Amino acid sequence: MKFNKYFDHTNLKPEATKDDIRTLCEEAKKYDFASVCVNGIYTAFAKECLSGSNVKTCVVVGFPLGAMNTDVKAYETKKAVKDGADEIDMVIPVGLLKAGEYDAVYEDIKAVRDACAGKVLKVIFENCLLTDEEKINCLLRQELIMSRLQQDSLQEAQQ
Repeated sequence: MKFNKYFDHTNLKPEATKDDIRTLCEEAKKYDFASVCVNGIYTAFAKECLSGSNVKTCVVVGFPLGAMNTDVKAYETKKAVKDGADEIDMVIPVGLLKAGEYDAVYEDIKAVRDACAGKVLKVIFENCLLTDEEKINCLLRQELIMSRLQQDSLQEAQQ
């Protein structure tokens, strides 16, 4: 088993430069990570840096808070896919989850999934912003949401 293939090498800093992303990609190729994860502005650049390798380009949408309109996330996803993203990591609308608006959370995820054009979608739950009770409720609803969406994977972000 190659544990390195379970890691996304990530730089989501707002001050990241092309030099930083180039270094990120070189490290990911050197250590044969699963992917590099970048902000949308660097999608095409990361894809270019990774050409000739089996490291995937992963792009975040709705990052870091998930607190944007669903149609904006869907557009951001379409743009990332057009620019070469192999995978999409999305942040759910945490406020809607906290308010128990599970249908709205589902619709948000569904819109992004539909915009993925068959690419892998990973869903980020910002657990550091959830109470233990909200985490339990989220886990109970996770299976329902996943079965409704038939997603590729679910990723929990823990800090």
